[in-house]
Parts: sequence; C-alpha cells; structure tokens
Amino acid sequence: MRAVMMDAIGEPLEVREVNDPTAPDGGVVVEVRATGLCRSDWHAWVGHDDIALPHVPGHELAGVIVETGAGVERFAVGDRVTVPFVCGCGRCEWCRAGDAQVCPEQEQPGFTHWGSFAERVALHAADTNLVRIPDDVSFAAAASLGCRFATAFRALTGRARVQPEEWVVVVGAGGVGLSAVMIARALGAHVVAVDRTQAALDAASALGAAAVVLADGADVPARVHALTGGGAHVSIDAVGAEQTSADAVLSLRRRGRHVQVGLLPSATGLSGMPMARVIAWEIDLLGSHGMAAVDYPAMLDLIAAGRLRPQDLIERTISLDEAATELPQLDRSTPAGMTMIDPRRTS
Repeated sequence: MRAVMMDAIGEPLEVREVNDPTAPDGGVVVEVRATGLCRSDWHAWVGHDDIALPHVPGHELAGVIVETGAGVERFAVGDRVTVPFVCGCGRCEWCRAGDAQVCPEQEQPGFTHWGSFAERVALHAADTNLVRIPDDVSFAAAASLGCRFATAFRALTGRARVQPEEWVVVVGAGGVGLSAVMIARALGAHVVAVDRTQAALDAASALGAAAVVLADGADVPARVHALTGGGAHVSIDAVGAEQTSADAVLSLRRRGRHVQVGLLPSATGLSGMPMARVIAWEIDLLGSHGMAAVDYPAMLDLIAAGRLRPQDLIERTISLDEAATELPQLDRSTPAGMTMIDPRRTS
C-alpha cells in the first residue's frame, strides 16, 4: 500500500510503498476512504509525542473493513466504519464502564501504531472501538467525527455539561473550535468565538457564533466579559498554548467551567494557568480527551436529525502526496475548517 512515511522527527515526509497491515486478534484492517489532517498529527511529527520510527501519521479516519482478526464478533468485511482516535483495550475497568477514552492500555492510530495516512490501517479491539457509519453519512463526514468533532461534543456535553442559554467562549476556530461552535449552538447555548484570523471568525459566524473576537493583541477576556455581561459560563481552549488557555480561563464568570482540549506542550512539560483566578472565582478546570465509541449514538442522533452537519466543516480534500507536504506546515497555516485526505486521490 501507499503511505505517508515519517523516518525522523521533524524531517520531511515521503509517500512510498510499504507492506499491507494484517488484522490483529480482535481487530480489523480498514481500507481508508477519508482521513483528516489535524494539528495533533503535527505534534507527533515535531516530537511532542513518543512514537516509534519509522511511522505513519493519521488518526481521524473512516473506511471499509477488508479483513477481520480472530475473535471479532460485531463487525464483518464490507462494513462501513469509523473509530475514535482513542481506542480502548476493551478489558479494563474504564473500558467496561464506557470510558475507553482514558483506558490505560489505549491504542491510538497515528501515535501508538501506524495510522491512517495510508491506503489501509489496522485497528485493535474492534468490538469495543468501531462505530458503524449510517448509509446517509459520507466517509469524509464520518472521519471528521473521530477526533475534532467527537472531542468537542464530549467536551461540551460530558465534561462542561453546557445548558441552554449559557454563554460559551471558544478560543481557536479551527477544526475543534468550529465543531464546538456548531455543537454549542445545537445545545441552545450562545457562542463567542476567538481567533487570530478574520477568515476563521467569519466561518464561526456562519456556523452560528453570536459574537466573535479577533485576537489581535487586545484584551480578549475584557472583550468577552463585555459581550457576555460578566463572562462566559463555559470556555474551551481548542488551540493549546499558554496565551489561549489563559484567555479562555480569564474570559469566564465566577463559578465558570473551563475545558482544556488543545495540547499544551512546553520544554518543562508544565503548563501555565491563571490559578489565582481559578481559586478566587472557584472555576472548574476540566480535561477532555476524545470520546468513546459507546457515546457516539447521541451525537449521531443529532446528525440524523439535521441539527449537526459535520460535513459543513470540511474545507477541502487533498491527496497523500499533498498531505506529506502540508503536515509539517500546520503550525504556520490558518485553515478555517477541516482538510480531508483521500488516499485514492491523485495530486
């Protein structure tokens, strides 16, 4: 199969022929029809994650099962499937409780093993992790659910427990951020979107944000407080930087809830947070790490009802060769929406 190969940390990527994967016991091989280009893939490429080389990136995917391993009971060759980017082992207490996203033995395509920037990918513990794609949902729309959309959904529903009429400030209007805008609006909340580019804010407005703030050096929290009458009830940092996380927390009202979704890498491994405000205003700090397959039905129901349209976030589709060129540039690009990769596409 053809795959985007990473031979060294931070070095150019190459598309080349490699051996097809084989289905592990309890797992499957999926022919990839769509896979998302995500900033998390850039984190792996630059060395923020512990990966074994050579490596194939890619963790947001959808496709068709072409091989099953021993012990798979719920899925068969020919099934259209997607998968969360965090795959549980299916055996531990967290998986049994429906919290596979925090499984201590978790597998992550594109991180713990070869990922989906390829024509095929092997996936583990299929009966625990795979999600069937409804016939009326495209592969590209389904792939968009696996990381950014599902992450935003659980961050708002399972972690922040957003209520109708609350104010939600979303810092970063990329894939996760725009997903959060859409989901918060579907939940009946009011949204303020914050980003450094006007194009991203225009996209957020088109998706239902009640107000937008351009992060142009001005006092972002003060502007959010003015727009929301005292601060947001819920904030999400969908970027993962010291400035964006601080802006998100300081944009909250007293007793607000902050959900950290964007990774916060640093040389020390520590992350700066305005803890004096957190303590004085009794703000809740919540982490959110994807969403387990068992939680997909509620999200799919909103999609089936037409209240959520993940496909609207897809800005363009590119080839594997284009992905190899673009992934190293993700820290410098400012896309408004998602970029999908079709491994069958030619440049």
